[in-house]
Amino acid sequence: MTTRGDAADLSRRLGGQAEAVCRRYLSAGRREGRYWLVGDILNSPGRSLFVRLTGPESGKGAVGKWTDAATGEHGDLLDLIRRSCGLSNFKDVADEARAFLSLPREAPDPPSASRSPPAPSGSREAARRLFAMSLPIHGAVVETYLRNRGITALHDADSLRFHPRCHCRPDDASPPEARPAMIAAVTDVSGRLTGAHRTWLTPDGAGKAPIATPRRAMGDLLGHAVRFGAVRDVLAAGEGIETMLALRMALPRLPMAAALSAAHLAALRFSAGLRRLYIALDADPAGEAAQSVLTARAVEAGIEAIPLSPTLGDFNDDLRRLGLDALRAAVRIQIAPEDVDRFMRGSVLPETG
Repeated sequence: MTTRGDAADLSRRLGGQAEAVCRRYLSAGRREGRYWLVGDILNSPGRSLFVRLTGPESGKGAVGKWTDAATGEHGDLLDLIRRSCGLSNFKDVADEARAFLSLPREAPDPPSASRSPPAPSGSREAARRLFAMSLPIHGAVVETYLRNRGITALHDADSLRFHPRCHCRPDDASPPEARPAMIAAVTDVSGRLTGAHRTWLTPDGAGKAPIATPRRAMGDLLGHAVRFGAVRDVLAAGEGIETMLALRMALPRLPMAAALSAAHLAALRFSAGLRRLYIALDADPAGEAAQSVLTARAVEAGIEAIPLSPTLGDFNDDLRRLGLDALRAAVRIQIAPEDVDRFMRGSVLPETG
């Protein structure tokens, strides 16, 4: 059981490596004088949140104390780890801090009747717990994997996380094993997490893991999606995560949703106020059928539906094999003229991490 004294000791040890903590968990920021500056506790680019890199171990002006000038939030380096990693249980926070400090993990607590029961496999709660225990992608093999697919702009990608040891079964005849994975949050139109999607990767991030099924989803998926950016009145929706992130290289300011399959794309739910929907096609019969169904549903709801067709199999194929300039040119002539300035100008946005 973690005591207050243990927490104080961890906080003190972290303070001795305050800049290293910031470089690990707030990698989008940078040092300026005695402070580390970043956009917010979720590692967005900017200068609103500042962390003290020098000062006494405790008390006023202590090293490791941080404040977000925009929200008034504040805390110490343990709070920073908890928030940036999405952890709710302090034991998980302490374990993460000990791992960073290369300290042994604390012995497991004895069984307790009050401990939360295991979540049913594949349930919404299991998806929530998996995403909560995963880590930011910056500097991890997930970022390497996406860069290898030509995807370098990862703004508004808080729906993606990294799990270093996510359990999978290589095939029906093999026992479960742990592999690094990209974890994606599946959310409804209000932003509530309903499921999670796992993409298992090679240890170096060069590609997907060499297993029978390197992608699997869990939780409540129908009508929901992995989302990038906040939707107001225009949205682009398609099947795959990499497909939509590739398209976002050409349309960096356009909110996007990855429904994860053709069937789920056809059933995508519409947010209030949506007036134009771009449907990113995969060049196969299932993608064409999904586009037909989704277009009919959109028109019935009073939403303009515009298909976006790739030159090759999908937009990630276009990005990797034809290049970003060709992708931009092909997309530009397919979108509404008023959306060129609004969503395409200035692409690509600065990289994060």
